Amino acid sequence: MKEQEHDLLVMKGDFPREFLESIGLVKTEIPEFSGKITGIQTDAHKAVSERLIERMQTMQSNQTSKFLSLILRHNPASVGLSLDGAGWADVGELLEALRKHGHPIDKAGLDVVVATNNKKRFEYSTDGMKIRACQGHSIKDIDLQLEPKTPPEDLYHGTAERFLVPILAGGLLPQSRQYVHLSLDVETAVKVGQRHGKPVVLQVAALQMHKDGHVFYLSHNNVWLTESVPEKYLKRVNDHK
Repeated sequence: MKEQEHDLLVMKGDFPREFLESIGLVKTEIPEFSGKITGIQTDAHKAVSERLIERMQTMQSNQTSKFLSLILRHNPASVGLSLDGAGWADVGELLEALRKHGHPIDKAGLDVVVATNNKKRFEYSTDGMKIRACQGHSIKDIDLQLEPKTPPEDLYHGTAERFLVPILAGGLLPQSRQYVHLSLDVETAVKVGQRHGKPVVLQVAALQMHKDGHVFYLSHNNVWLTESVPEKYLKRVNDHK
């Protein structure tokens, strides 16, 4: 941990209660204090300093993850990078592209982003020399070379309530992506829906779709994929709280 990262003046009242609660502390735990964290300090101030730095590092990692998604899923050319037909990018070239575009990170930092991303969006090649997004591409000519799989009886799709009427009328379409993304459980689908507004979960009769000739794939980060879902296979899940 760099010394300058500790050079924080942590005074009672410096941080809003909501922030302190978000890192596990509240204002009442912080006594009056003046001086550098590297000098005289209390356990409470140590905890604030460490958790603040951890929170900042997490935010930075999330920002890098989002930028990686943009590059590896949608627009590698925006940073002068190219992907092969299976979506792989050279790790060294990627790190250089990130550095040139304001996201400097070394291989160890990239390892952390890949390992800690809560959706496991990225994967390395077996030799560790290449990296790609596991799914979610809008680049139409990317072939992830996934094998067709037999899905479970039901899968789930999370969306926002404002999209419900057109979906029930015309089915699920991939929009800008290659595939419709489906979740294995309701809880995950709710989280997906929350990203777009008031969440709605749709149950997909996946096994029946498969029997009727629709092809399913399972990405390496356990997202079920299919080209579209006709409306007749959809049913709203009313109680998903």
